[in-house]
Amino acid sequence: MSVEYLLTAFIVCLAPGIGVVYTLSATLGGGFRAGFWAALGCTIATVIHMVVAMAGLAAVLHTSAVLFQAIKFAGVAYLLWMAWAVLKDRGGLSVKPAAPETAGRLVRRGILLNILNPKLPLFFMAFIPQFMPPGSGMPMLIELGAGFTAMTFAVFLGYVLLAATGRERLLGSETAMTWMRRTFAASFALLGLKLATERA
Repeated sequence: MSVEYLLTAFIVCLAPGIGVVYTLSATLGGGFRAGFWAALGCTIATVIHMVVAMAGLAAVLHTSAVLFQAIKFAGVAYLLWMAWAVLKDRGGLSVKPAAPETAGRLVRRGILLNILNPKLPLFFMAFIPQFMPPGSGMPMLIELGAGFTAMTFAVFLGYVLLAATGRERLLGSETAMTWMRRTFAASFALLGLKLATERA
């Protein structure tokens, strides 16, 4: 596994997306513990997408417009629901202190949020082979996939630590919390609209 691959994977993981927004909102609402389980759920979804890509199902998504559109719009609907729930400060999607959620629920929500993006297996099909030496096979594919998974979890934990560190200060400001809630809601809505315009 080359340094170039790890650096590229780090940059890809660092870019704010659905998983980052969810992990940050979970951390602000429930602290480090909630952020940890949210990050784990998002990482598990990444693993599932990589397995799909490795199994060649990304090609099926690419050629089956109906399947692609069905998964895509399920993801859009879920993201828009998340935007509304955050804006309304509902339950576990609140960015203010709330009753602790179970680890299972936080993980499941992270998986569902990320699994409904049909572009991810297509991304892995395009991204990972660029770093495979000629003649390499499944072992190298698995190694690169494992490296990307580890990088994903590490970056998400970094976001969790940052959010947990500044959490108390943010929670002490009603103005900051209002804008934080609006920002997260807008992020989910924009990510949903972006997904809606994606083509297979």
